[in-house]
Parts: sequence; structure tokens; C-alpha cells
Amino acid sequence: MIHHISIDAYNPLQVASVLAEILKGKAYHFFYPGSYNVMPFDSYGTGIVVFPQGTVWIPGTNTKPAQLLPSTSTDLVAIHAAISVPTTQQQIEQIGQREGWRVLTRDQGDSIFGLVEFWVENRILLELLPPGFETQYLQTMQPEMLEQILGQPIQPIAV
Repeated sequence: MIHHISIDAYNPLQVASVLAEILKGKAYHFFYPGSYNVMPFDSYGTGIVVFPQGTVWIPGTNTKPAQLLPSTSTDLVAIHAAISVPTTQQQIEQIGQREGWRVLTRDQGDSIFGLVEFWVENRILLELLPPGFETQYLQTMQPEMLEQILGQPIQPIAV
């Protein structure tokens, strides 16, 4: 289970505010300057940290933990997440339109499960699952369904 993710944004406060609205949660200042933590206060401890654009994690050395550093970044990223939200499809579409961000509702016909593509700042994909969408997602993620879609699991590589 993924409990929290982090993304970067050109306008971290705006992104955190919009995500807090969609998740029906609250945004807080985070430990790194200019960053925010969005908390919906669900039973899973879900959170989304929004860093300033270009912020990266780097591994620590020896016994030191990972660190955050400013860096350069591309506009588009490979990171995405599917997140169940309490906000309706229509509300998500209205919020996206208000922000000028791409929103596309996909049904099971053109995806393996229904979802709402929500493009934060038109560069980071969040697959939002409004009420009613999560049931289809959970059914799809069962082992027997995944093997029908993806085939048999790969064998681990010996190291």
C-alpha cells in the first residue's frame, strides 16, 4: 500500500491547495522550504507532498538519510499515481477547468478501469478515482484479473 507520494510543481502552494480541495483535506507547510504536505486524514494516512519544481531526492552517504536538493527538471515526468478521492467526477472536472489543467474522464472501454486523468499543472498525471470508480479498480487489481491482462509474473533475477 502506498501511503504517501511526493511531486514537484511550479506553484507548490496552488497545487497543494487544489489537491487538498479534491481530497477534502488540508495543506500544511512541509519541512523543505517552499513545500507543502496535503493530508486528507483518511484511515490510511494518505499524503501528497508538493515540492518546488526541480526538487530531487538524493541518497545519503554511509548512515546519513536521503536529502532534498534543488535541481533542474523536465516539464513532464514518469511518476503518476492512482488515488481514490471523495470528490465527484463533475467536481474534479470543474476544478481542473478552473485551474486550466487537462482533465479527461476515461471509462473501462478505453482503459482497464475507469478513472479521471487529472493533469496537475498540465505535466503530472494523477489518476483520480471518484466514488464508485474504486470498486472497478480493486476488481481489476486482483491476481487473476492482472494475469489475464499482463500475463504470468516474471521470475526474479538472481543476483
